Formats: sequence, structure tokens, C-alpha cells
Amino acid sequence: MIDPIALRSLVAVEQLGSVGAAATALDYTPSAVSQQIKRLEAQTGVQLLERHGRGVLLTESGRTLCDSARDLLSRMERLEARLHRASGETAGTVRLATFATAYRGLVVGAIGTLRRAAPGVVLRPDEIDPWDAVDAVAAGTHDLALVHNWEPLPLAIPDHLEVRHLGRDRADVLVHADHPLAARTTIAVTDVLDEAWASVAPGSICHQWLQKMYADVGRAPRIAHVALEFATHVALVANGEAIALVPRLGRGPLPDGVVAVPIVKPVSERTVSLVWRGTMTASPALAAAVEALAAEASRDLTAV
Repeated sequence: MIDPIALRSLVAVEQLGSVGAAATALDYTPSAVSQQIKRLEAQTGVQLLERHGRGVLLTESGRTLCDSARDLLSRMERLEARLHRASGETAGTVRLATFATAYRGLVVGAIGTLRRAAPGVVLRPDEIDPWDAVDAVAAGTHDLALVHNWEPLPLAIPDHLEVRHLGRDRADVLVHADHPLAARTTIAVTDVLDEAWASVAPGSICHQWLQKMYADVGRAPRIAHVALEFATHVALVANGEAIALVPRLGRGPLPDGVVAVPIVKPVSERTVSLVWRGTMTASPALAAAVEALAAEASRDLTAV
């Protein structure tokens, strides 16, 4: 009989592109994933993977098996969720993909809420960029994703995923207290055309939004510093090295010497949402995690 756990590994390899990436997402070792796929090959009598340079590709048989496996795994997941709901048991591990500021601003509080309200539910977060987080849920390596997108930049959501919008999060331009803009109540992108910015890495949604702000006025931002953590951006502003566009969610109190000025042309606002597979909707553990995160969001975000 074909092993469903091994099927999940094969689907993850197809979705994520490598044995190593699948192993990381599934919390296995690469060796364990390779052994599971070899077991599938022995059970089916066909080759499922082939070497391609330093990586692997699915064979035609592997792709055919994946096509059927996704449907089978979805049916099994839906059945498992219904059984848990029928039993009345709210317990289990919910694998959450989340972006960094939501981890700090929403997830930490939700973990405490679950510990009190549903002690049988374990929320296991991983920091993953929203695009990759959606892919992780779609592939089944994570159960739930907490994602954001800057309006009007789209975040593509596959049809088999459910979405619940939690609210909107504003971002402000942070400047040093001695900066000429520090006394302003609002600013526009035209006020900061020649400023030196601190930015997150290229390819991220926040970096893409900064680029779009400038593209709308036919310019490109002058990025002086690239750092993953917004806390580093705040430190750079405090030292007078740059200005920064930093979301309010999870930001915390600003140090002396740093002033937050709302930017209104354009309004820098992102929608924060939860995404999960429709097959898990009936899961009591997933529902408890969703409600705990939604309760945190209701205190920190503005209504959609």
C-alpha cells in the first residue's frame, strides 16, 4: 500500500523544487525525505525522481503520481478534520507560516490565548515571506499562513485556499527628530524623493511597495542601507543615517530622537490575512488558532 506520508514528501519536492527545501518545510532531514521517496518507488515499481545537475526533477511517472496524490491527500485531510470535529476534541499542532512583524505583534499574544482557551492546541510558527507562506500552505507543508499585501499589489491565492482578512496595518515614514520633515503632520512621496532610505531586501513585498511608491512619480528610491529587521531601520534613523518606511504592527515604542510621520500620498497600508486549505476548515484546532489570531488582530489592526 502506498504510504501517504511519503506521498506528502513527493508533493513537497514537486512544489518546493528540491529534497532539501521539502525536508526543511516538513521538519524532516533530507535523508528521511529521500528514503520516503525511495520507498514509494519500491511500492509503485517506477522511478519518481531523476538527477538534474545538483538537484532533482520529477519524472513523468512522478508528476502523474503527484497529480493523484494531491487529491488523495486533500480527501484524507478533509476526513481527518471532520473526525476531529465529530469527536469534539480541540487538540493538535497547527503549523503556522508568518511574517516577522506579525510574529511579534500578533502570534506571541495568540500563543498565550491558546494556552488558556485551548491548551491542547500547539501553534508552531515559522517566519516565512508571504509569497512563500501561501505556497507552503498550498503544498501542505504548513496548515495556516499569516500574510500581508500592500494595496494595490496583488498576492495570488490558489482557489483551494480559504482567506480571512483580519484588518489593515499602516506604515509611517520614520525620520530623525532634527529632520525638516519631523514637524510635519503628513507627507507625500514627493517630499522624500531625494532621501536616503533604509529598506528590507529586494524581492520582498515591503521592498516592492517602496519601489512602486517611487515608480508612480517616475523615480527610483535611493536605498542607502538594506537590513532584514525593521529594528535595524529604526536604529539607522535614530543615528541620522536614513529614513525608513516601517509598519505599525509589532513596531513598539520608538526611541528618543525618532519621529513617525504618516505618509498619505500614497497611503502606505497593507492588508493582513489568514490563509488555509479548505480541506482543513472543519478542524477544531485550526479554528481555535484562527480565532486566537483574529482576536489579537482586532486590537492591533484597523477594520477591513
